[in-house]
Amino acid sequence: MSIKGRNAVVTGSTSGIGLGIALALAREGANVMLNGFGDPAAIEKERAKLAREFSVEVLYDGADMSRPAEIEAMIEQANSKLGSVDILVNNAGIQFVSPVEDFPGDKWEAIIRINLIAVFHATKA
Repeated sequence: MSIKGRNAVVTGSTSGIGLGIALALAREGANVMLNGFGDPAAIEKERAKLAREFSVEVLYDGADMSRPAEIEAMIEQANSKLGSVDILVNNAGIQFVSPVEDFPGDKWEAIIRINLIAVFHATKA
């Protein structure tokens, strides 16, 4: 199945596994919206490199995946600028390691917001 010309949003794609997924999609001819945190200059350099190397459209949106309104706006932007979202990769995630008796409640809530609730909102949007 070819994904050439399809449009993808990959959350958490400014580094690591997410960036690897975005690269693989671009290599196969998909237009990609990157998402994540990091140094703005480094993100722009990577965005431009993917677009140039694979002759696809590559966008970036820094939506905070813990904020449903920002997730919805990111998907709306992808639909507006790319035409549609054909592929959604819910890759964004965070972790914190601690014994349960010492695990801070705010860290647990952040993990649930980004690793679970964000997936629902991105898919729904």
